[in-house]
Amino acid sequence: MMGGMDRFARYAWMTLAYNVAVILWGAAVRATGSGAGCGSHWPLCTGEVVPRSPRIETIIELTHRVTSGIALLLVVVLVVLAFRWRPRGHPARKAAVFTLLFILTEAAVGAGLVLFELVADNQSMARALFMGTHLINTFFLLGAMTLTAHFASGGAPFRLRGRGSLAVWLVSGAALLLLAGVSGAVAALGDTLFPAESLSHALEQDLSPAAHLLIRLRLLHPALAVAAAALAIFLAFRLESWQPGSPAARQANRWTLRLVFLQIVAGVVNIVLLAPIWMQIVHLLLADLVWISYLVVAAQALAPHPEPSPSALPSGGREGSFAR
Repeated sequence: MMGGMDRFARYAWMTLAYNVAVILWGAAVRATGSGAGCGSHWPLCTGEVVPRSPRIETIIELTHRVTSGIALLLVVVLVVLAFRWRPRGHPARKAAVFTLLFILTEAAVGAGLVLFELVADNQSMARALFMGTHLINTFFLLGAMTLTAHFASGGAPFRLRGRGSLAVWLVSGAALLLLAGVSGAVAALGDTLFPAESLSHALEQDLSPAAHLLIRLRLLHPALAVAAAALAIFLAFRLESWQPGSPAARQANRWTLRLVFLQIVAGVVNIVLLAPIWMQIVHLLLADLVWISYLVVAAQALAPHPEPSPSALPSGGREGSFAR
C-alpha cells in the first residue's frame, strides 16, 4: 500500500498522523476539565487573541485551538495538492474534499461546545449528545483523510453496489465500530464528571437506579466494544482466507487484528485503573488506529480484484457469498 509513495502520498499520511495527535490533545482538554479555559469565547480566548497571565486550563485549551487551526491549514493544502498532483476523476480528489468538509464541521461542533458552555463540569445530556456528534464527525474526518492517503498511495477506488454480502458485512463492521466509539465518548465523559474511588464504587455507581444517566450509560460501552471487536476479528480472518493473494491486504488485516487485541487489553486496563487521563488517551489512540486500519482493510477488500480461481473462494462460490 505504501511502497513507492510520492510526496503527495507522504504528505497525506503525515496530515492524518498530525490530526490524530490533535484529537488526542482534544481528549486531554476534556479529561482535565480545561474546555472552559477560554471561557465562553470562540474563536477568541477569554475575549483576547493572546490571553495575558493565562491559567494552566487556558494554556491547554488555547494550545488545542492553535493546533486545530494548523490542522485546518494542512487540510486546505491537502485539497490543493490533490487537485494539482492527481488527475481529474482520481479518487484522492473526492476524498480530500470530504476531508475539508468534515474538518470544517469538526470546528463547528467544537465551537458549539464552547459557545453553549457544554464543557468543564457541565453534566447535561445536551453535552453527551454533542460529544457523541463530535465523535461521529471525528471518525468521518479520519475516514476521509485515511481514504485520501490510501488513494494517494495507489489504492484502487472501490464501490459498495454489487458487492453482495461482502459490502453488507464490512459496512456493518464500520457501523458497529462507530457505535462503540460514541459509547466510549459518553463513557469517558461519565468517568471525567463522576470519578470512582474503587472498582466496587464504580460498579455501585453503574447499578444504582438513582445514578446520573451518564453513569448508567457507561455500561453500554463494554458491550458494544466487545461486539465490535468480535465482528472486526471475524471479518479480518474471513478476508485473510478469501482475498486473492494481496500482500498489502494481508498486512492490513494483520495490523487490524493486532490493534483490536491491544484495544481489548487497553479497555480492561482502563477499567481496572479507574480511567486515568493517560489511559483514556491511550484508549482513544487505539480506537482511532483500529478505525483507520479497518477502513484500509475494507477499501482494499471492496476494490476490484482479478477473478480468483474457484479453489481460492470460500465455500459458497463467489465474493457475494462472503458470509456463507
